[in-house]
Amino acid sequence: MSPAGTSLSPGRGITFTILGGALLTTNDAVLKWLTSDYPVGQLMFIRGLFVFLPVMLIAWRAGGFGLIRVNSFRNQSLRAGFAFTSGFFFITGISFLPLADALAITFAGPLFVTALAPKMLGEYVGWRRWSAVLVGFAGVVVMLRPGGEAMQWAALFPLGASLAGALRDLTTRKMAGQETSVSIMCFSTAVIVLAGLCTWPFGWAPLVLEDLALMALSGMLVGGAHFLLIERFQWAEAALLAPFKYTNMIWAVLFGFVIWGDVPDVWMTTGAALVIAGGLYIFRRESRHINSAG
Repeated sequence: MSPAGTSLSPGRGITFTILGGALLTTNDAVLKWLTSDYPVGQLMFIRGLFVFLPVMLIAWRAGGFGLIRVNSFRNQSLRAGFAFTSGFFFITGISFLPLADALAITFAGPLFVTALAPKMLGEYVGWRRWSAVLVGFAGVVVMLRPGGEAMQWAALFPLGASLAGALRDLTTRKMAGQETSVSIMCFSTAVIVLAGLCTWPFGWAPLVLEDLALMALSGMLVGGAHFLLIERFQWAEAALLAPFKYTNMIWAVLFGFVIWGDVPDVWMTTGAALVIAGGLYIFRRESRHINSAG
């Protein structure tokens, strides 16, 4: 691990961030393709099974399987529940919406984290960050266009995924120092698999061999992405890497155009720009606060 405030290899950290985001967005495109034939719960169950292989690789590389030990089942279960809800809502959303539109709406996650942090973590949020939250949520409103003809109820799914993801991240913060990253990944993956299995009585579709291969690919993409997104912090500071996570939008627009012929309109583009600007400013302020405290 690089010392605090030091970047051992910024180029490698940035590359891992971009590649990790590309793998996650490729996974989203695969899932969007499959949602036309399979229920969301079934997809999450089968994909989760294939996530375990790269997760085990991460555990082995991080120092052994002893890191999987769980210290707080309550916090781990709460976090895993939010993770499942976020994934379920997002996959449902991309089954109705263009991939880039759904992804842009989920960028509201840092805004929710900042807005909820004072209540859940007792953190102080100054007027500058509150201003950034308001700008970001204005961008969400622009993307949703409430009252307009283009308003789609399905847009509430990625927004719900963003809120659930924020609650997942806040719960993860509360667990800092209590659980290892590997333990959190393993426990959450196991819960997602079990929760997906519980949707079986509501109807699953017969599996086609080619689709099973795509589901396996999806699981490997997720596991590989998480490996890269964890490994990147070995090489570069979080503040340097933060802006590069928004390169996911480039991949989403590319996949959406090539596969489905989707092109984001001016409302979605403008709203996404406001949300990203708000998120980047919040991260910048948080980084300054951490550096000054250190």
